[in-house]
Amino acid sequence: MDVGEPVRWLSASEQQAWRAFLEAGQLVFDGLERQLQRDAGISHADYEILARLSEAPDQRMRMSELAERALFSRSRLSHAVVRLEGAGLVQRETCPTDRRGTLAVLTSRGREALEAAAPGHVAAVRRLVFDRLQPSQVAQLDRISTVLRRTARAERERPEPQPRPA
Repeated sequence: MDVGEPVRWLSASEQQAWRAFLEAGQLVFDGLERQLQRDAGISHADYEILARLSEAPDQRMRMSELAERALFSRSRLSHAVVRLEGAGLVQRETCPTDRRGTLAVLTSRGREALEAAAPGHVAAVRRLVFDRLQPSQVAQLDRISTVLRRTARAERERPEPQPRPA
């Protein structure tokens, strides 16, 4: 926002929708985190990494691409992969086409852990999100989420404005 530009405060209905969105998102993610920890002994973040790797060709992906797809910083992903590697769920390999790159690879033990966790996770997603929505609301949720995702990704990729000199 430019200095001197007037603030566009939220209307009462926008504020209500914003608060509902924030609270719903936090409650859903808290519920998913609790379910995965209780039933599978892994975090939601770990589940996301395992799931992304399971969907990748040969169940392997460059660490930088995995970080981007999972919406993790490279540092956060690196710490998570070290932890998953210690548990035998993931291993790291040097990229054969670019020796500077590193691949994260889903191990057979990681695949088994994901397969064991998936039914409970899907049940929790259904219970917390989809079971209370009509098909038309699911379509609305998809459209709204797609717009928000596109906008947020574009904003994320914009260069940061440089601070103004004092």
